[in-house]
Amino acid sequence: MLHDILLSQKRELALWQEKRFVPRTSVFDPPSADLARVILGPRRAGKSSWALHLARREGNFGYVNFDDERLARLVPDAAESDPLMTALDAVYGQPGLIFFDEIQNLPGWELLANRLQRMGRRLILTGSNAHLLSTELSTHLTGRHVALPLFPFSFSEFLAAKGAGQTTQSERVALCRVYAQEGGFPETALKSLDSGDYLRTLLQSILLKDIVGRHRVRGVRVLEDLVARLLSGIGSEYSLSRIAEMPGQGSVHMVRKYIGYLEEAFIMFSVPRFSWKVREQVASNKKAYAVDTGLASAAGFRFSANTGRLYENLVAIACRRRQARGQCELYFWKNAQGEEVDFVLKTGRAVEALIQVCADASEPRARQREMRALLKASRDLRCDNLLLLTETEEREENFAWHGLAGKITLVPLWRWLLEND
Repeated sequence: MLHDILLSQKRELALWQEKRFVPRTSVFDPPSADLARVILGPRRAGKSSWALHLARREGNFGYVNFDDERLARLVPDAAESDPLMTALDAVYGQPGLIFFDEIQNLPGWELLANRLQRMGRRLILTGSNAHLLSTELSTHLTGRHVALPLFPFSFSEFLAAKGAGQTTQSERVALCRVYAQEGGFPETALKSLDSGDYLRTLLQSILLKDIVGRHRVRGVRVLEDLVARLLSGIGSEYSLSRIAEMPGQGSVHMVRKYIGYLEEAFIMFSVPRFSWKVREQVASNKKAYAVDTGLASAAGFRFSANTGRLYENLVAIACRRRQARGQCELYFWKNAQGEEVDFVLKTGRAVEALIQVCADASEPRARQREMRALLKASRDLRCDNLLLLTETEEREENFAWHGLAGKITLVPLWRWLLEND
């Protein structure tokens, strides 16, 4: 039976390899094939395609997809995986490289991975649960794995998927608007389908498979209401206690737990408020962002009236990619007067950049508000790299405000996204 299941998966893999592959410029190539390569990210973001790309470069490999209900019945956990490995070796001829897809569905998977590595097998693993994989990897595969975070398409990958290599500036502005609304999940970019229906179905699938089923959540309606509230308010601050006070949301403990589940399943992520004091940072409100702007739209976010919020979310995702690779820390800044800077990028002990996002900075009061906050944050955080991202403007501007002065660089959002892949 296991032999037949792996044969059917092998046939599916052969068909899969014929599909178009969009190179993932936003993912770094692993430094060594001797390390277990663990590709982490949301469902349907292209993890399996990227893993297949890595595996094919090395020749013969074995493949097991654990997102298969037939395997769940026959291999309930890693302790009973010997028949599976026997079948794998029979189907693929004892391959030195093994690709395990959606490995988190196999209880105790880390013990199997550890044993196979000791036997000299090389591994490529994909998974859709950040906490589960990171915890077990740090415990059992310390120093013998490399984590490769993979998000939905970046803007340059989105352009490649759309076949929009040679485009004018106005066309890129228009495509950036489409990207903000529909997001970067590969199937919405590569296929002619209703992105709204597809993403609503995907969001529901992630909730049911990766959260409700895995964590045995009873308050499904509470969870769904929380998702809708957070994704409909992307870029807005949230407070655990304030959410808990809303009808039907339960305790602060429950809200914290559910938000943790949403982050583990790569639906959203939180950005903390910057403070040099860790205690203040932990106690402050956070801002919620969708891991893909298409998910926010699918959850009820209104694009037409909130273009700036979706653009802000695109920047948050690009910065989150860097953070996931360990290249920076990501925060927002807010002073006692309520003035804000959307993003603070910190590297080591220094703040490397302050970023404001404004879809239309042509209105004088809006422009002045954004630049004034940049100057004040620049003074407080000792950072002179000040960026204002808009749809189309591109220049440097010297700005002064009541004794404060600085140079602010205006950059079109589409250009900044391409440069920060």
